[in-house]
Amino acid sequence: MTHRIVRSVLALVLLAAGLLAGSLVTAGTAHADGCYTWNRTLSQGAAGADVTQLQIRVAGYPGYGGVLGIDGDFGPATKAAVTRFQQAYGLPADGIAGPATFERIYALQDNDCTPVHFSYAELNTCNTTWAGGAVSAGTAKSNALRTMWKLEAMRHALGDQPLRVTSGFRSTACNNAVGGAAGSRHLYGDAADLGAGPHSLCRLAQQARSHGFNGILGPGYPAHDDHAHVDHRPSRFWSAPSCGI
Repeated sequence: MTHRIVRSVLALVLLAAGLLAGSLVTAGTAHADGCYTWNRTLSQGAAGADVTQLQIRVAGYPGYGGVLGIDGDFGPATKAAVTRFQQAYGLPADGIAGPATFERIYALQDNDCTPVHFSYAELNTCNTTWAGGAVSAGTAKSNALRTMWKLEAMRHALGDQPLRVTSGFRSTACNNAVGGAAGSRHLYGDAADLGAGPHSLCRLAQQARSHGFNGILGPGYPAHDDHAHVDHRPSRFWSAPSCGI
């Protein structure tokens, strides 16, 4: 908890610095980070592993109904997502990822690359190995990381109030134990169930439409009256009839 408080204070300091030094956004290199350090400014036309890492962190900003591809190519959709991220945090919004943008990301992540308000343990109460699902353990864990960054964007859009994750990755055994669907996205590690808290289930399902989730299920959909479900299935399927979705 102390670590996260320090990160939050650092975030405010960095944000103030970024606002005062707007002209420096596209120049130089931000300082090193314990998780991942970007060594160059990224803009449309760039490609590489550093673009992939950026895309993972801004994938929660694709715009309503959008899904940002994590492909290592900085195209128009990535520029738009970066711009929305910058707008969300009060940075100069030019769609170019430079030091101020990276510093903001650094302040949002812990050393294991998870966003500060979510953790691997939170996304996996089934086992400690991430094994036994529909994909390899490494893929399931990677999928969960991408889910967490989308949830971080959603949390920020909802006023930085907590989101309560009630279920994440499940092995086949864990999925069977809770009566999950045979093809549940929880088996892939790319799904999260959210319980009501500061926000109603309908508010959660409605907001999720702007944060890159192809799958959204909620109140009014069979067996989803007590939670809102989000996932990364290949094509869009949204259904929360009680919420107007």
